[in-house]
Amino acid sequence: MQQESQRRIVVTGVGVVSPLAVEVDTFWSRLTAGESGVHQLKTIDTSAYKVHFGGDIPDFDPTQWIDRREVKRLDRFTQFAVHAGGQAIQDSGLDFDKVDRSKCGVILGSGIGGLGEIEVQIEKMLNKGPDRVSPFTVPKMMLNAAGGNLSITYGLKGPNYAVATACASATNAMGDALRSVRLGETDVVITGGTEAAITHMGLAAFQNMKALSTRNEDPAAASRPFDADRDGFVLGEGAGLLVFEELEHAKARGARIYAEVLGYGTTSDAGHITAPDPEGKGAAAAMQAAISDAGVAPENVDYINAHGTSTPLGDKAETQAIKAVFGDHAHKMKISSTKGALGHSLGASGGIEAVISCKTIQESLIAPTINYTNPDPECDLDYTPNQAAKCEVGVAMSNSFGFGGHNACILFRKYS
Repeated sequence: MQQESQRRIVVTGVGVVSPLAVEVDTFWSRLTAGESGVHQLKTIDTSAYKVHFGGDIPDFDPTQWIDRREVKRLDRFTQFAVHAGGQAIQDSGLDFDKVDRSKCGVILGSGIGGLGEIEVQIEKMLNKGPDRVSPFTVPKMMLNAAGGNLSITYGLKGPNYAVATACASATNAMGDALRSVRLGETDVVITGGTEAAITHMGLAAFQNMKALSTRNEDPAAASRPFDADRDGFVLGEGAGLLVFEELEHAKARGARIYAEVLGYGTTSDAGHITAPDPEGKGAAAAMQAAISDAGVAPENVDYINAHGTSTPLGDKAETQAIKAVFGDHAHKMKISSTKGALGHSLGASGGIEAVISCKTIQESLIAPTINYTNPDPECDLDYTPNQAAKCEVGVAMSNSFGFGGHNACILFRKYS
């Protein structure tokens, strides 16, 4: 339960890298217009694969935020993080020369880290011998490279670490950031998630475990959360980073505030390594924990950005969890899954969806669940189908659930 004496945390900057756009305004415009960023994959050759599509970003240019000489030393997932982090910091108006850098941290999530670099160097080792493996391999592939490079870029000397809980990674990282600022350990934390798992190994592994949609004939319609014809998730990539800042610290410098970070909850299913609890019990417990931490009543939550990956089991379990937590209010609130438009960026998804939740509060506009054409009787809530909805949102919840049974939920509130 949130106490009055607790330090309050607000979001003062946001940044995004996604298949729809690599800056926030265009991203938000295209997302709320119901556009899809899913297409035939262009960053890898899929001719030998059963799945040929996803949400990759073929025209991503890392040199906007990274010196050209440094680009080759950073795996793609780190490039995404530095790009989205640079946006978020610029958006926040922070001047780190005017604040205590020892009280500024970086806590990022990623489910897999530098998978692309691992693949490249293993191929070199097998084909050309161990002496040809790059000396940059470890600092490129390690999960903490994204946060480490962001910290180095801006000279941030507070806590700096990585969180890996599969598709819950970014939301768990943001939960840690919230707690760090609450405890007074930090005044500012750059947080969220990043992922670049559209690689030959990444696509093959998810394809072969039959987790992915195989709707090759119509990629833009393949990710269809909560729809009766959903057949698996669509692999995406990107990053969503936010600046979490202590309220008085933000007010003292006249910062623009997107939303207040209100509460956080995390649990484990302790069941199957990849399948969710069939009744969504762990997810429900995480949502309830976030609500309790925020000190609000369930009926105060106006909108949920659902995990909603477009898998037969996952969407049904999340619907059951929402009903268990919210009761009758579950049928009155707005819900949407933006993975219909973006695909599933795994450990980055919670960060991107937190940016969406903050924009939802700011703009009083709910991005739609696209490709929702055939209602599922077991998924019978208001998923904001196909068209954005104008709606005043006082409190928004963002859900993230990952392989390993990880559940994480975070709440944002309109600042006043």
